[in-house]
Amino acid sequence: MTTVQKRRARARGGELDDCLRACATHSGKLVGSVDRRRVELAEQLRKLLVVWGTTSAAAPAPPAPTGATALLKRAVKGAATPASGIGNELLDALLAVANKALECGYDDELNLALVISDTVLAQRKNSRAGWRLRARLLEALGEETEALEAYERYLALTDSDGFGVRARIAGLRAAAEKERELLALLKRQCPRAQDFARGPATDVWAEGLAAHAVGDWTEAEPRLVGALLALAADNASVNDRQELLSQYLDLRTTVDQNLPALTEAVALYAEQRRNRMRGPVTDPTVGGVQWITLGEFRNQIAGKSICLIANSGRVGASSMGAEIDAYDLVVRFNSYRIDPKHTGSRTDIHATIHKHGFNWDQRVTTRLVFGGVSGDWKYSLRNRLVPGAQTYLGDESLRWPVRNIGKLGTDVWSGIPTTGFNMLYLLDFLDVSPTLDLIGFDFYESGAYRVQEAMKLAITSVHEYTSEKEWVMQRAQSVTDMRISLR
Repeated sequence: MTTVQKRRARARGGELDDCLRACATHSGKLVGSVDRRRVELAEQLRKLLVVWGTTSAAAPAPPAPTGATALLKRAVKGAATPASGIGNELLDALLAVANKALECGYDDELNLALVISDTVLAQRKNSRAGWRLRARLLEALGEETEALEAYERYLALTDSDGFGVRARIAGLRAAAEKERELLALLKRQCPRAQDFARGPATDVWAEGLAAHAVGDWTEAEPRLVGALLALAADNASVNDRQELLSQYLDLRTTVDQNLPALTEAVALYAEQRRNRMRGPVTDPTVGGVQWITLGEFRNQIAGKSICLIANSGRVGASSMGAEIDAYDLVVRFNSYRIDPKHTGSRTDIHATIHKHGFNWDQRVTTRLVFGGVSGDWKYSLRNRLVPGAQTYLGDESLRWPVRNIGKLGTDVWSGIPTTGFNMLYLLDFLDVSPTLDLIGFDFYESGAYRVQEAMKLAITSVHEYTSEKEWVMQRAQSVTDMRISLR
């Protein structure tokens, strides 16, 4: 099947009823799955069907079965679409399913995500989340040109780039240029390849492998390179091109005696791969910052009054700006939003999860970046850190306080600790601040108060908000509507 045929064979959507039926059908396919990602997808599908069942046009109907089975049957049969089109709650549920499907990465799930993406954008053509989903999905499918167009549409609809889309675009474009340079180099190094670049890439590649198998590299290489050139000319998916480029270089390293020529090709391959993974990095050594350890951070905060400001609706209407700025140190989290009258204007410590890039460009004294997996944490630092936006940066000893400092494993604390809880646990553990106040912490009872681009982020279920609230209240010295004092 050619690349074009593969693209045409993929399921596409657009109609809400069809999309929901596809989701319901897929839900049935996941019953009994032991794959963690598919189990999580099944849970999001269940939530979607519940939302659909409660928001569908509700003309009186005869009594019907209840429970998940009834929701599934109702969705499969098709329910009337609300006259107003797709509502916000249904939109969020669809996006949650699509994102989980994208995480799965299997063909069936990618097709489901594609159907949802088409449907969301058919219903909401200016949906920022919809365009970002489309871009990530197309990138996963190897459709880089279309992915870049979708990323550009996303950027045109937002003033904030907390997800690092500009860097992603730059990386993909730089990678495409390096890939073109690599193919041009291979063409120069193997002039006979042009003789095989017009045939069907699959057949030519098979001929090259057969020649290599019998030890005839002289006949194998022009066919292998010719197949690579044919794939590029056919605008094959990036995934297919990368796989065969990697195989070709693996084969070449076993037979090529021309080390300088091989090194030049491998260097270009590595460069285009690196750019696809993380994009151009101004300072790949994470220079220009002073790393601080757990002990150094302790010395930095010792004897100072500290307030931690929640990203809650309660803070956004508090009129506590002057009181907040009166503390020695002001700590804010992730996608915090500044309104001097209500939130105060100063940020001394920015604590953030490594997965999002909100406010990393805001000037602070200290930035603590939290993350559970060391490799992912380092990757995010190299991609998201803005040179000059912080004086101090927490090192590995401050990466994951609840787990690494408190030694609270999943047997003790099953949920993933929030950024706020990691920060609070760290300050409580160090116990060197005479005043430690939480401002506006109602654990999202009053809704979120974030930068605009982050307002659509779901309040994720992986965190144990109830357990965190209980932990806080057990240690509270005084509690008012706006302030919880732990010291």
